[in-house]
Amino acid sequence: MIVHVDGTLIARDIDRVEVMTAGGVAYELQIPLGVFETLPRQGEQVSLHTWLVVKEDSWQLFGFSSLYERRLFQKLLTANGVGPSLALGMLSALSAQRLVRAIQEKDIPTLQGVPRVGRKKAERLILDLADKLDLIGGDAEAGVPRAAGGASEDALRALVSLGYGSSDAEKGVRAALDAGGAGLSAAELIRSALAKLADR
Repeated sequence: MIVHVDGTLIARDIDRVEVMTAGGVAYELQIPLGVFETLPRQGEQVSLHTWLVVKEDSWQLFGFSSLYERRLFQKLLTANGVGPSLALGMLSALSAQRLVRAIQEKDIPTLQGVPRVGRKKAERLILDLADKLDLIGGDAEAGVPRAAGGASEDALRALVSLGYGSSDAEKGVRAALDAGGAGLSAAELIRSALAKLADR
């Protein structure tokens, strides 16, 4: 099992990175939005906690800034009907701490704000996980976010990758900017846009 990757960041995008290790092997890792915000510049060293998901037709490696995020991702995968894509989407739409709080407090409206999570899915998450998340431990802080250039563009791409159409994504980002989001980082702008879209 691959549980940690250290190396040089050779490529970065809103939902994935490539890391070249000292041994000359490069790994592609899928990441939640919060990790993108903490990444160093390309060419610098990066260290990520990882989790490997093996399917019949593919191997997917996921990267996280903290053990807390990784353990939460693992717990999400144990819930009925939650696969890696949806678990990653939940960690992108909500911070790890906010997601845990929403599940433990049975906050269905907040969970429904995540793309592809309807009321039944939210209720299932609560039923499966509400009493198990105290056990994940680890550091709840994923690191200090770094503001990225082109936050609006990054936000649009992230919303589309989360399942929104380009038109809806643009409306959500525009609404977030109109509400005073001009100085927000990409992650903050995306969460604000998601809130605006959920209110529609």
